[in-house]
Amino acid sequence: MQVTPLSDQLQLTDHDLINRYLEGDEQSFEVLLSRHQQKIYTSIYLFVKDQSLAEDIFQEVFIKVIDTLRRGKYNHEGKFLQWAMRISYNMCVDHFRRAKRRPQVTPTETFDIFDVLQISDENAEQTIIRSQTHDKIRKLVDMLPDEQREVVILRHYADMSFKEIAKLTRVSINTALGRMRYALINIRRLVEEKDIILQ
Repeated sequence: MQVTPLSDQLQLTDHDLINRYLEGDEQSFEVLLSRHQQKIYTSIYLFVKDQSLAEDIFQEVFIKVIDTLRRGKYNHEGKFLQWAMRISYNMCVDHFRRAKRRPQVTPTETFDIFDVLQISDENAEQTIIRSQTHDKIRKLVDMLPDEQREVVILRHYADMSFKEIAKLTRVSINTALGRMRYALINIRRLVEEKDIILQ
């Protein structure tokens, strides 16, 4: 098979990259991996809060992804990222199940969900304001009960639908929606109580 130039590969959809990889173009998988690795790794890190463990689980996730693709078991639906996120979430849950404790979904001092939100063409002042706002929001999210924090991260960080979150966390859609509603109520309450100004 003729290898597609990298500049052209960057324009391809995830589905096209997967098809090319299965036809023997190894570089297509590297493009797919580089496109999504930051979000997937960060989501794992948020759950386990240990860099070395997060790297190990990240490697396991992509071994499973490759294995599933090669066995022809991938049902694309155009949502590679959400599919990979489900695998990573389940691997994190399996890790904590083996360790006999529930994961605590908490942003940390060194890495948090808002780090990957990027806004182009900012001046220095906008960058500082955005950084301060994200820091305030991270601290507010950190104060939420575990189940509410979990749904906020999966919804706003992993871009998952409430249906996907419900399936992933093994609750009803109404429960997932309720947790998000209470999370937003709690965040608004905390903003008022602490007189926080969000730019």
